[in-house]
Amino acid sequence: MAWSDALRRLVDDYESGGPNWREVEQARFVLNAYVSALAPTNTLLGNPAALKRAFDTGGRSVVRGLGHMLHDIRHNGAMPTQVDRNAFTVGMDLGISPGAVVHRGQVIEVIQYAPSTARVRQRPLVIVPPPIGRFYFLNLAPGRSFVEYAVSQGFQVFMISWRNPIKEDAHWHLDTYSDGVLTAVDVAREITGSPDVTTLGFCAGGQLMTTALNHLAATGDDRVHAAGYAVTLLDFSSRAPLGAFSAPRLLDLARRNSRRGGVITARQMGSVFTWMRPDDLIFNYLVSEWLMGEDPPAFDILAWNADGTNLPARLHEQFLEIFGKNALVRPGAMRVLGTPVHLSRITLPTFVTGALTDHLTPWDGCYRTTQLLSGPSTFVLSSSGHIQSLVNPPGNPKASYWTGGEPGPDPHAWRAAATKRTGSWWEPWAEWMLERSGDEIPAPASVGSATHPAQDPAPGSYVLERRSS
Repeated sequence: MAWSDALRRLVDDYESGGPNWREVEQARFVLNAYVSALAPTNTLLGNPAALKRAFDTGGRSVVRGLGHMLHDIRHNGAMPTQVDRNAFTVGMDLGISPGAVVHRGQVIEVIQYAPSTARVRQRPLVIVPPPIGRFYFLNLAPGRSFVEYAVSQGFQVFMISWRNPIKEDAHWHLDTYSDGVLTAVDVAREITGSPDVTTLGFCAGGQLMTTALNHLAATGDDRVHAAGYAVTLLDFSSRAPLGAFSAPRLLDLARRNSRRGGVITARQMGSVFTWMRPDDLIFNYLVSEWLMGEDPPAFDILAWNADGTNLPARLHEQFLEIFGKNALVRPGAMRVLGTPVHLSRITLPTFVTGALTDHLTPWDGCYRTTQLLSGPSTFVLSSSGHIQSLVNPPGNPKASYWTGGEPGPDPHAWRAAATKRTGSWWEPWAEWMLERSGDEIPAPASVGSATHPAQDPAPGSYVLERRSS
């Protein structure tokens, strides 16, 4: 521990010398992985608890652990398994809110969820999840489902389900995905008869939603009335651990890899995020499963995390441009749907959230969205991390959030003046959204319409599809 602390102080001293913060994050990333890997408790002889377990079980824990290790070497890229995926079935245990697919295209399915209230709001809500991973993290088991909560508040909820791309889909890019957002908007408008909608983008889905909103603003199109952002970074100039991967050589290597394969695979992306938290996401499971002989845990959010998707090469390349060159915030640096991206021309009302301990999209970077767009904005800060803040229903006494006045230029000044409240950011979001969702009308008797009839029941077929890359 003393040796580890000395190495960390060495990086701190290096930072005080004034290098680029991205170089410091690279050094921290490498050091953190190195120190975590060399911990004595990662070995049988260096872990007293594992030795005691071996003694208590007559060596059976060692045999089971060896079996787990051999299985992971053969089937999991030599990484310890994080979860027992066989404990959950999508459509039976996860993603079970009632509804149906009302549109299916080459890239997306649009799911409309059945109302659970006698009256609903006239203006529908279109949810834009990230294209990395599957959408059902927003629809976990009852009581932990954002979809269930939104429907219970009287919203007419439509969800985009992105298809998992394969090598033949390497050409899918921002235009492809932004057009998918606009398609979902039009499906919701046609089914509900509303002239416009509200939207809510999560993480990278918020970036896709922004490019669509930019196009609408540039063409004078008012199909979207108000928009929400959940843990979404538009400005990548803020300091973040992800900056460790922003070196030009690393970005060029990532581009070459995805071009060669046509996609960047779920395993490749997952390994990057996993090594950002090696103690929690690697060596914790190595100890429990390989050394202690325990079976992988059954946990719904980990099951979702292991159910990854690919990114098409062209979209991946554009995301790298956004990440490495901060292209979204540079006026005219990108064109999407034939329209130069100028974030300042987006003038609709926005609701923006960040998460206090988020290591992927730091909250003060998420806060920047309130300054980049020109419309009136509300900011709410959640107390937890990236995914934890999204799977955080009301009623959790350990959860909290901060609300404050109109966001100014300084995020930390906003937080200092904000009020801390117990509960989930879902609650102030619902209050904000209800004010912008139109009048109450009788709930429809069924989902879909003559133009967009109900097809497969929710969660649809794309979320279940296993396409070889």
